[in-house]
Amino acid sequence: MSRPTPNPRTAGALSGYTVVDLSRALAGPHAGQLFGDLGARVIKVENPASGDDSRSWGPPFVGPADDLQATYFFSCNRNKESIALDLKSEDGKATLRALIARADVLVENFRGGVLDRLGFSTATCLEINPRLVILSITGFGHDGPEAQRAGYDQIAQGEAGLMSLTGSGPDDMQKVGVPIADLLAGIYGAYGVLAALLERERTGRGKVVRTSLIAGMVGVHAFQGTRATVAGEDPRPGGNHHPSLSPYGLFHCDGGAVQISVGNEGLWQRFCAAFDLDPAAPGMATNSERVTNRPAVTAAIEDVFAAYESAALLEKLAAAGIPAGIVRTLPEVYDWEQALSQGLKITVDHPVVGPMDLPGPPVRFFDADAAGETETTVTEHLAPPLLGEHDAVIRSWLEG
Repeated sequence: MSRPTPNPRTAGALSGYTVVDLSRALAGPHAGQLFGDLGARVIKVENPASGDDSRSWGPPFVGPADDLQATYFFSCNRNKESIALDLKSEDGKATLRALIARADVLVENFRGGVLDRLGFSTATCLEINPRLVILSITGFGHDGPEAQRAGYDQIAQGEAGLMSLTGSGPDDMQKVGVPIADLLAGIYGAYGVLAALLERERTGRGKVVRTSLIAGMVGVHAFQGTRATVAGEDPRPGGNHHPSLSPYGLFHCDGGAVQISVGNEGLWQRFCAAFDLDPAAPGMATNSERVTNRPAVTAAIEDVFAAYESAALLEKLAAAGIPAGIVRTLPEVYDWEQALSQGLKITVDHPVVGPMDLPGPPVRFFDADAAGETETTVTEHLAPPLLGEHDAVIRSWLEG
C-alpha cells in the first residue's frame, strides 16, 4: 500500500491506495472513477495540449463562454486529480516513472504497442514497481487476429452481438442508449483489479489484468448467450417484451403505459384474478404457451388496461402484488425520492462551473453488528478536475 498522500479523501475501502490513470474517453476513466468512489487516490495523467478526448465531446457544454466544460467529461472523472504530462518528453517520462513507482494500480487503454513505444512496456512497469497491478482495456482484446482494431463503443455493441438483440423487432436493430460496451469494460476491469489486489496480499506481486469492449459485451449476453450456444437459436430483437417470459414488458393503457413482470405461475394467477382474465384460457395456461402466443396475450392485457390511466393501474397492480412500474425520464430519475435515498445524486463544487449535481456512486457500505448497521459510504467527493489542476501538489508529493 502506498504511503499517505495529501489527497483529502481519507475514507473508503481503497483509502491509501494510489491509482495512476493513463486512460482516455470512457472505458478506462470509468474504471478509474470507480476506484476513486471507493476512496483511492486517482491521478489522471493527461496530454497537456488537449487533455482527455472527452473534454471536447459536446454539446452540451456548461460554464462561461471562454472556458466551456463538457458534461461528458464530468460523467467519468469525479474523484480524480489531474496532472498534464507530455509522455514524449524527458520530464514527462521521468514523472510517470515516479508515479508508477508509488502506484498500486496503473490503468491504460492505449492501442497495442503505444506504451511500449513510449518506453513503458508491461515488463518495464513491473520492473519499476513489482507490486503494480496493471489494468489494460482494449477494443477487441490484446491478442488474436483483430487485436489492432480501434475500439469504439457502438462498433463493439454491433460486433459483439448486443445490437442484434436490441430494438423493436428483427428489422430494427438499435444500440443501447448509453455507451454500454465502454462502461462494462470499465466495470469488469475494476472487478479484475480488485481481485488482483487481493491476490497481491498473498503473493506480494502485481499482475496484469486485461479486458476489452467485446469481452464486456459477451460477458452480459446472459440467457441470450445460452440460447445461442446451448439451444442453437439465433436471438433477435423483440422490442419491450421478454423473450422467455410472458407477460413481461411494456403494456399500453389509457393515455400512457406501464411495465409489468409476471415471472411465475403464481403471479399469473393473481394477475388474472385482479383483471377478470381466465388464467387457463387457450394459449395462456402456461408460460411457454403465453410466450408462443405473445401477440394474443398482449392484446388481451392491453384490452383490459385500456380502462385505466397509468396511476390507477399501478395502484391496482400493487394491490394484487404484481411487480410493475413506469418509464421515467432522466430528469425524473434525478428528482425521484427513492433514487435520492440511495445516494444516486451527489453535489460537488467545480472550480469553473461552481456547485453542480452528478450521478452518484452505485455502491454503498455499512458496518454491521448486533446493535444494527452504520453506513460508512464515502459521501465527500471531488469534482472532475481541470486539465493539470493538480500538477503542483502531485509533483510536490513525488518530491517529498
